[in-house]
Amino acid sequence: MQFLPRSEVLSIEELLRVARLFTELGVRKIRVTGGEPLVRKGAIDLFRGLGALPNLTTLAVTTNGSQLASAARSLKDAGVRSINISLDSLRAERFREITRVGDLNTVLRGVDAAVAAGFDRIRLNAVVLDGLNQDEVLSLTQFAIEKRIHIAFIEEMPLGQVTVGGKALAYVSSETLLEALGNHYSLQPLPNNDLAGPSRDFLINGTQTELGFISPHSHNFCSSCNRLRISAEGRLLMCLGNEESIDLRALLRSACSDDQIKSTIIESLALKPERHVFDRPEAPQIVRFMNATGG
Repeated sequence: MQFLPRSEVLSIEELLRVARLFTELGVRKIRVTGGEPLVRKGAIDLFRGLGALPNLTTLAVTTNGSQLASAARSLKDAGVRSINISLDSLRAERFREITRVGDLNTVLRGVDAAVAAGFDRIRLNAVVLDGLNQDEVLSLTQFAIEKRIHIAFIEEMPLGQVTVGGKALAYVSSETLLEALGNHYSLQPLPNNDLAGPSRDFLINGTQTELGFISPHSHNFCSSCNRLRISAEGRLLMCLGNEESIDLRALLRSACSDDQIKSTIIESLALKPERHVFDRPEAPQIVRFMNATGG
């Protein structure tokens, strides 16, 4: 993995300025993601600043859980309401193979710390791939039930070439997982939850756990997508599945006023594509990995 020079990364102050401008334009929910946002120096200061924005109603974070054991309480105190924790396996050796350096026990301690901190919503996110972890779908769901938190299964997004051990991996459709889980649990469809984003959610009857499916392949959700993403180096990306973007960093480091930057942001919305295309037989068009953009 190659890290960017510090000069190419937005400072905490620049990130907070961008966030303030977006909330002044009407944004009411901000999710901080990664890579892993909690390894950033000053990350808690960023969350405190975001939590203090007067127009923001929901502050959320997506994390790999590696820092949660020590950071969960500080995040809650900073104003974070919703937390997603990436967890693709409950088997220590497999978890390390998937993450390359991750320690499963550290993440599980982070899950417990998040539960103890009392966030409004905690959800596990698991990307399911054929031949890798599809056999853990039931055990991951049962783990969420026991922790009284939620879980979502995500179809792999082909951003960059995805392999483990040199072998190309294939996504598993949400419908396949829904059928399998429906054979073990009684599932009740739920209306759209703003905190859940593009997830199609079901309540597992008899539990407090919601089961979600995020399906960029099989259930294109672009028509209802109102999300924008800002990369660490200040690219304002209109879509995970396309390269259209504008350079906010250049604007922030110029003499542009707040009003000028907001006007540019508004004009850039015309670049937001009608939909992504992930089902073409040729190699993916996007060579930007998720750790460079976030979810």
